[in-house]
Amino acid sequence: MPDNTYFPPELAQIYNFPAGTDGSSECIGIFCFNDQGGGYRVEALQTYFNNVLVPPVAMPQITNVVVHGKGNDPHFIPPGVQSADSTGEVMLDIQVAGSVAPGAKIVMYFSDFTKQGWVDAIKRAVHDTVNNPSVLSISYGNPEDDSQGFFPTEDMVLVISAALETAKAKGITICVASGDDGSTDQDTDGNPHVDFPASSPNDLGCGGTRLESSNGRRTSETVWNNNTGAGGGGVSTVFGLPDYQTNAGVPPPQSPSGGRGVPDVSGLADPETGVQIVDVNGGFDKQFPTGGTSATAPLWAALIARINQGMGARTGFLNTLLYTRFSTGVLFDITQGNNGAFSAGPGWDACTGLGSPDGQKLLDALSGKTAGRAQTSRAPAVAAV
Repeated sequence: MPDNTYFPPELAQIYNFPAGTDGSSECIGIFCFNDQGGGYRVEALQTYFNNVLVPPVAMPQITNVVVHGKGNDPHFIPPGVQSADSTGEVMLDIQVAGSVAPGAKIVMYFSDFTKQGWVDAIKRAVHDTVNNPSVLSISYGNPEDDSQGFFPTEDMVLVISAALETAKAKGITICVASGDDGSTDQDTDGNPHVDFPASSPNDLGCGGTRLESSNGRRTSETVWNNNTGAGGGGVSTVFGLPDYQTNAGVPPPQSPSGGRGVPDVSGLADPETGVQIVDVNGGFDKQFPTGGTSATAPLWAALIARINQGMGARTGFLNTLLYTRFSTGVLFDITQGNNGAFSAGPGWDACTGLGSPDGQKLLDALSGKTAGRAQTSRAPAVAAV
């Protein structure tokens, strides 16, 4: 395995995930939008959990819920071939979340990448009394204000965000990837853009870092930004500044109606220091490092499941506490690097949010064992130069 790439459980160690927890009694819901195909193969996952991971990890229970479409529909896409098939995404999400929180049940919600597909998937998860997910992982998105007129439209953004609010109201933590194309978020108009649904004020936007370590300890963590991509982040032009970000120093948006800063938190996303997984064919020779904020979201979802287990209660909507009582002294603050238009610095920034995980500190803070330190009001962050 290349230096400074990681099995997900190694990341959990570096990020100090709470000892004695594995997500038992919790359920992680993972969204899969696969109208263009996508899914997982049990045989490949068994190879990963039982034979590739060192030491082996018990494979979690996986349940499929088909909201729209054909459900689990895996395909092998050769490297370098462009495809809308989501098999690679599904395999990544399950291997990260499942190996970090193997005691948690995983539920795959399969649906279509349409407004109705999104809304119905969220509603199904919110009202799923059989599986009862306490945390959702969403690794999909597009610019919230795509200048090329693709997905999503303004109406879709507002409708989907309202559906996410119903999940938040049910005490479900929603972890969403912030994108892998820096401050432009794939848009070609030359302006900064943020990824939706990470830009919704109702979820936990997860940004990306580059992580280097030695002997199981972090030696460097900076903003992910190199020839493999960059962590998405910036300021929404659709959603206003939420109350919980009042003192975060979010820079002004291009539009006076906007203001929601993205992301909220961060974690490993750089494929050059990425997570080791297998493809849908499985096998030792198919092991490879990958990344993207699509790896960060399920990592945070697994952490939340373990924290829920440790507390014996749901974490629920975490943002309010993160930006007030726990804004300093709980997460690991990333202060170096940029994602294009924005630079990292002390406190919240539009590259890595409030920082990467220290799982035990976060559990202790939420359990009342430590108080954390509230961040005082500070000037807006400056743009990168």
